[in-house]
Amino acid sequence: MSKIIIAIPRGRITKDCKNILSKTSFAPDPMLFDNNTRKLKFKSKKKNIEYIKVRAFDACTFVAFGAAQIGIAGEDVIKEFDYSEVYAPLDLNIGHCKISVAAQKSLLKKEDPDTWSNIRVATKYPSITKKFFAKKGIQVEIIKLNGSMELAPSLNMCRRIVDLVSTGKTLKVNGLIEVEKIMDIQSKLIINRSAYKTEMNTIKNIISEFENIL
Repeated sequence: MSKIIIAIPRGRITKDCKNILSKTSFAPDPMLFDNNTRKLKFKSKKKNIEYIKVRAFDACTFVAFGAAQIGIAGEDVIKEFDYSEVYAPLDLNIGHCKISVAAQKSLLKKEDPDTWSNIRVATKYPSITKKFFAKKGIQVEIIKLNGSMELAPSLNMCRRIVDLVSTGKTLKVNGLIEVEKIMDIQSKLIINRSAYKTEMNTIKNIISEFENIL
């Protein structure tokens, strides 16, 4: 029996992942959810299933290139990378938020977006951002940032940002307002397509356990 590796993202959905995985027959070593541990690989209750802890933005990449056969990833990451080798069969109903366009509240009254042919946008989602604005006929110059996005408009780096929005509090504190929603987001179970073909029965059983718990 081949080994199955499941990639679990660090960060905001850790608690939700724990609630689901702890109910499975392949529940991980509890250390997986310890924020203080530096370990990245963990055993499970089943000898042939192990876990790795990865950055949320890297979960799809680990699965796409076969380092992990299964993973959990947000739709934002799935859509941004759009790997052909990644199959997302199951909504997990966790990690709900949205990707939105935001701008400085003080500038909105002075602008007329209908006249724009190009725009500078700060984001960590260049692919999603370009596709969204292309549908509006607007060419985008991307400033790639991985954090502190909310600073960019006030420092005249860009007119808009595109980022994850949950409560909107961070935007408000930094003088920004949500202008448009691009898409709703939740976390999904993701599968490597090649692994699914070679380990179909094992992976089907894993998916079935997730479905039963959800």
